[in-house]
Amino acid sequence: MHSRQSVSTALPDYVREIVSSGFPGIRDLPDRARRLALDGYLTRIVDRDMAEQGHRVRAPAALRAWLRAYAQATASTASYTTILDAATVGDADKPSRPTTIAYRDVLTQLWLLDPVEAWRPFGFNLGRLGKVPKHHLADPALAARLMDLDESALLELRGHAMLGAQSGAALGRLFESLVTLSMQTYAQAAEARLWHLRDQAGLHEVDLIVEARNRIVAFEVKLSASVSDADVKHLLWLRSRIGDGLADAVIITTGQSAYRRADGVAVVPLALLGP
Repeated sequence: MHSRQSVSTALPDYVREIVSSGFPGIRDLPDRARRLALDGYLTRIVDRDMAEQGHRVRAPAALRAWLRAYAQATASTASYTTILDAATVGDADKPSRPTTIAYRDVLTQLWLLDPVEAWRPFGFNLGRLGKVPKHHLADPALAARLMDLDESALLELRGHAMLGAQSGAALGRLFESLVTLSMQTYAQAAEARLWHLRDQAGLHEVDLIVEARNRIVAFEVKLSASVSDADVKHLLWLRSRIGDGLADAVIITTGQSAYRRADGVAVVPLALLGP
């Protein structure tokens, strides 16, 4: 990437992508019809699909509250206890742990939850790494809908409360979810696996790791058109630990130009990301 490549895509275009949904039957609908279709999809999951998977939902409102809390944990490693507590604020009678585990397992089987598992590298010493998956719904539009955030709200209310220790308000976390959805698609096409990396102390984390046939590419996601030295520190830390084991390091941005920094890290707008 010796010369700059450019696109005209800007932040509002990415926000539009977040709320538009990747579901073909929903994507091209008018705004109100799309919101109703997303609501209908979630209702069908709660009222019918869960039962068809052998799990009868005794308290649909509790499951919906849990789903909203899960959406607020998008792109974080918030514990399932934190998600449950957020879903049941003020409730003395919380769902049991087995019940919420059943929620998670059945919703994953239904492809509504699409978490990114923690990376457990073979042959590299990266210290004590976390084991908690990074939470994502199968479509960032579903997460936005569960939080009742449309385009204007995402652009204007970037401070919407989210769960988890990872920094970033709703728009930043949903942008990461959009990148992750794209990366999942590209990784599958390349017969690769997608992971995330976070050490137990929370000192080092890399948003996405793509691994295939002993090739590793690390990605950070940044809701910004510009990239600073601070933004690449985790990528450079990983390179310092695994050396030539890291095929490339990339920051995905909302900018309009792709280029390679002097330290070797590639900067790529999401619109230019491809398999």
